[in-house]
Amino acid sequence: MNANPRGIPQAPFVDNVGEYLKTDSVEATIRKFTEAASKYKFMENSKLQQRGSLEQKIPEIEKTLATIDYLVEQRESEEPIKTLFEINDTLYAHATIPPTESVNLWLGANVMLEYTLDEAQELLTGKLAIAKGNLKDTIEDLEFLRDQITTMEVNTARVYNWDVKQRRMEKSA
Repeated sequence: MNANPRGIPQAPFVDNVGEYLKTDSVEATIRKFTEAASKYKFMENSKLQQRGSLEQKIPEIEKTLATIDYLVEQRESEEPIKTLFEINDTLYAHATIPPTESVNLWLGANVMLEYTLDEAQELLTGKLAIAKGNLKDTIEDLEFLRDQITTMEVNTARVYNWDVKQRRMEKSA
């Protein structure tokens, strides 16, 4: 069975329903297709959450990287930087930042580490590239999953319609 680059299996398309049903009953086939569609929908929901998380994380990384870039530009200056420091989404405080060679970065899981400006730039640039790559892969996976869900729904409808047609033919015969 084929799969996408991240291992999500491709849904089979049933071209000839009568031929396909030689190995399984209509009820079992419909149940199998419905279960597969449910699995694809579950994966889709998981990928949607992942996309939301990445779409939130990328601007934060870009904002932090822009701040580091500014500190690097101001490194040679003897003048302190006056700014508004974000405490919360809508709460800011005035801050005066003396010329510095290091910053503290939150890494997650309540961990903060001190980095030189150059190390911080390198780290954030790498994290940004990885996050953008992951977002691109997630969007590709979502498109692939939508196609697979549609294929499984079409397969289910084709098998059901084939069964209805067969029953009508048996009644008229």
